[in-house]
Amino acid sequence: MCEPAPWRYDGPMAVTAAPPPALDRRFRFTERRTTLRTEALGGLSTFLTMSYILFVNPAILAAAKVPATGVAVATALVAALTSAAMGLFANLPFALAPGLGLNAVVAFDIVLAQGHPWQVAMACVVIEGLIALVLVVAGLRESVVNAVPDSLKLAIGVGIGLFITLVGLRQAGIVVNDPATGIALGDLSAGPPLIALAGILTAAALVVRGVRGALLLGIVVSTIAGLVFGVLDWPGKIAEWPGSAGFTTIGDALDPTYLRDALTVALIPTIFALFMTDFFDTIGTAMAVGTAGGLVDRVGRLPGLKRLLVVDSAAAAVGGAMGTSSVTTYVESGAGVSEGARTGFASLVTAGLFLLAIPFVPLMSLAGQQVPYVDKTFISPAVAPALVLVGYLMIRLVANIDWGDPVHALPAFLVVAGVPMTFSISAGIGLGIVGYGLVMAVTGRAREVHPVMWVLVALFVVFFADDWLSAHVF
Repeated sequence: MCEPAPWRYDGPMAVTAAPPPALDRRFRFTERRTTLRTEALGGLSTFLTMSYILFVNPAILAAAKVPATGVAVATALVAALTSAAMGLFANLPFALAPGLGLNAVVAFDIVLAQGHPWQVAMACVVIEGLIALVLVVAGLRESVVNAVPDSLKLAIGVGIGLFITLVGLRQAGIVVNDPATGIALGDLSAGPPLIALAGILTAAALVVRGVRGALLLGIVVSTIAGLVFGVLDWPGKIAEWPGSAGFTTIGDALDPTYLRDALTVALIPTIFALFMTDFFDTIGTAMAVGTAGGLVDRVGRLPGLKRLLVVDSAAAAVGGAMGTSSVTTYVESGAGVSEGARTGFASLVTAGLFLLAIPFVPLMSLAGQQVPYVDKTFISPAVAPALVLVGYLMIRLVANIDWGDPVHALPAFLVVAGVPMTFSISAGIGLGIVGYGLVMAVTGRAREVHPVMWVLVALFVVFFADDWLSAHVF
């Protein structure tokens, strides 16, 4: 693998004691003009900013009947392992954890909407990660990236943002099912919506003021309000070393039966959706955080990008194998970079803090409690603030879509509207891809469409016609 390009950092170097020579050689503190203290503080800042996933991931996946205790332990463990791998292999201050949004695809699309067991959903994640890893190692990732128009790439992010927002509002009890209209406004005077609103408004206010950890603080406010007003139950204990129940999700997705069930025509679009979301989210996160922190070289390249993509792709597969959904690089790593972190040592600090979180499973389960609501449903109002605010952060991509060109705007619109309205990320993306092929064909520009896109059009046509084919052909 080629040597990374020369590092560029425009800020002054802090005047402190020199790091130990071995660490300096391993992580290049002197070359990158940083210090041991700065890296440690950067790793702590990143952990505090992204630690909300410890509370949210078990709550989201519990809705799909994944064992909550096992998810809580596996979330902390996989975040520690993959963040450490990023620090040691790529020497970059980027931390990883199960992706918020990708876990919603697993729980609410593959399991609840399509009716597959959660183990099959996790097997899809394993396959997606392995595909991404092969493409990165083979140097073919550019071909896949270039095959999909930018408008569709952006629209997928926006559509998933709206999907996550809808999930968050439903978990809050603010949006409920209605037999006449499909969905409707819930009872905002009831306890669950009130504590969720308290957290959402708190997190929104903190985001506007640029406060770090706004999503975590929103969860904290909702949890405290829920405990005070009796919506949530007080925990019997704060910390406890997990027993065998803490490792029940690990390895199930690797069962050949579940892997075989995941490799079906009906799930190919879903695996593609996971791949697209994970892959482009990683690229966008890495470049955004790297550029903001002055980590790119003089020609705008991020040193060690291929190493980063290898770790991130492998991490996705590891996340599926451990039952936590796809693991991805977190944009919250920007918190550590803004504190001055420039090396992988910061990621090691973040990894160590995730390991220390493992005994606090009872505390993680506190925020993810499911409470009874209307029509015998159960919701998790304390984690709703994080979901709603992540939806807001993702929907901002809509400004980058060229809405003035119908050839690109119409397929993008189909994705943006289709994902939340069908409550299926796969179906929404399929509408956009089929629409893109149709628009390009009727405007006489079919030859401009990449062959990969025509393959996807055919796959999604089969996906939409699955019931008809099952009844009349197979």
